[in-house]
Amino acid sequence: MASSVSNSDRKIVNGPAGYVLEDVPHFSDYFPDHPTYPNPLQDNAAYSVVKQYFVDEDDTVPQKIVVHPDSPRGTHFRRAGPRQRVYFESDDVLACIVTCGGLCPGLNTVIREIVCGLSYMYGVKRILGIDGGYRGFYARNVIHLDLKTVNDIHRSGGTILGTSRGGHDTTKIVDSIQDRGINQVYIIGGDGSQKGAAVIFDEIRRRGLKVAVAGIPKTIDNDIPIIDRSFGFDTAVEEAQRAINAAHVEATSFENCIGLVKLMGRYSGFIAMYATLASRDVDCCLIPESPFFLEGPGGLFEFIEKRLKENGHMVIVIAEGAGQDLLSESAEQSTTLKDASGNKLLQDIGLWISQRIKDHFTKKKMTLNLKYIDPTYMIRAVPGNASDNVCCTLLAQSAVHGVMAGYNGFTVGLVNGRHTYIPFYRITEKQNKVVITDRMWARLLSSTNQPSFMRHDKSDSNQLAGEAGTMKW
Repeated sequence: MASSVSNSDRKIVNGPAGYVLEDVPHFSDYFPDHPTYPNPLQDNAAYSVVKQYFVDEDDTVPQKIVVHPDSPRGTHFRRAGPRQRVYFESDDVLACIVTCGGLCPGLNTVIREIVCGLSYMYGVKRILGIDGGYRGFYARNVIHLDLKTVNDIHRSGGTILGTSRGGHDTTKIVDSIQDRGINQVYIIGGDGSQKGAAVIFDEIRRRGLKVAVAGIPKTIDNDIPIIDRSFGFDTAVEEAQRAINAAHVEATSFENCIGLVKLMGRYSGFIAMYATLASRDVDCCLIPESPFFLEGPGGLFEFIEKRLKENGHMVIVIAEGAGQDLLSESAEQSTTLKDASGNKLLQDIGLWISQRIKDHFTKKKMTLNLKYIDPTYMIRAVPGNASDNVCCTLLAQSAVHGVMAGYNGFTVGLVNGRHTYIPFYRITEKQNKVVITDRMWARLLSSTNQPSFMRHDKSDSNQLAGEAGTMKW
């Protein structure tokens, strides 16, 4: 590797042929004389059969794997996994785990596997759970975690630690970390929580504390960039199908019936898109990234009339963030209220569009039955499925390996099928969104045979405004 360049405290390593490593902080950056110790995994029976159980220090993972012959090597991230030397002795570790933000399938599995990873792989005995999210650092009691405490928690939804939105007071949080003697902090949360983790890390570094901070990204909407997918997403799609199946049963059992399902997706429509593709019973999928209109040629009402005339029934899936512009236009004033996490409070598009559809058919003097299903909290509260439980286990173990190896100020995530350590700023700089010019959205349109609902009087640039990412599936 070539030279390292500092860009606002960012660790950028440039190499030959356009190679760029966006590295994460390490204890050796701030404490060059910090002692290191042999990794206890070398004596761990579970790893004795592995040919090469330590990751090479130069191993990196490319962000993009589809390239042309003359393409530069591009951006890479440091590969996750155990290193030969560690920066913590097991008996000196006092770790803590905190869950922040909304619920998501798999939270308890991540908690369990951090505890099991620290205990089984590194012999750590002292692990605390922070009760009730960020504010629990200074306003609540801690929970002592051990193997017995977490043994069966993966079978339950939610989080045994409790959670909350907001409550982030950096000074009080770092004061609590310092006063308690905590030297490893594992933060499980979405993009807002990862922003909070970055601020905590900056304050810890400013104070010169030998404390490692690692993030495990949690978002049921799958709106965190860079990573292939976030834990809980598979389960959410699977559970969303149950609601879609119920809507389909209702729709096919009544004359001129619409089954309308509202799914999660404040700014990103991944759950709605993938649940629609998986179901094959959906006639129309509406997401925040793809604007639509109701009346006139090419509008939603025209398509609904056409589909009901053809089939006598219809299933519509709509993400919670879709159509907010239409809803604001019809309201006397749009809401500017925000929740404790700083997210704009959305108006209920499901109820609104249900009523608009009913009003339209009443004016047309046409018979219509509409069944509205909102499974949001049912989906959030279930435990992770098999796929997500595996994902949670690998994320948790990768985070533990990274912290023990001295890496700091990172989020662990799957990039092109490999677990990596990603700098906080890359996780929080934008949101991952469905790209409606991408083939995956085209696959959905061909599956549902719905129109794009693009107005002919607007330019494509207006319809497709905004930079967005895409899932790598």
